[in-house]
Amino acid sequence: MTRWLTDDEQRMWRGWLDMHAAVGQATSEQLAEHGLSEADWALLVPLSEGPADGLRARDLGRVVGWDRSRVSHQLRRMEARGLVERLDCPTDARGTVVRLTAQGRRLVEAAAPGHVETVRRVFVDLVDADELALLTDVARRVREAAGDPPCGRD
Repeated sequence: MTRWLTDDEQRMWRGWLDMHAAVGQATSEQLAEHGLSEADWALLVPLSEGPADGLRARDLGRVVGWDRSRVSHQLRRMEARGLVERLDCPTDARGTVVRLTAQGRRLVEAAAPGHVETVRRVFVDLVDADELALLTDVARRVREAAGDPPCGRD
């Protein structure tokens, strides 16, 4: 038997979808001002926060929740633009290490202030401390229920 959504559940679900799309649009527009896409940003952030010698491509994929093919294609595009470099892994001949180039780091540093301001303006500053705690907990529970373990961004 199908458990259809109640009217309240339907409003919440569609509201969440609309909210997600609106936040994504705002952040995409801000990143585009720096010549970046959301996909670029998804990989640049963990690389900028990671060790200076880079991250294994497979670990980068785990952090962002992407499959190997998607990571590889995105890295190829970013490498062609001079944002990242891929190197042979010194401890595993089959592995690849990815690290930011100086140009990639400059671009992250240039885009980050506007990005965080956009995130604040369209989301974070609109919730109070109790709502922030609740939303953080809901996000964790949803990820776990969907089979996606927390990736260190809690």
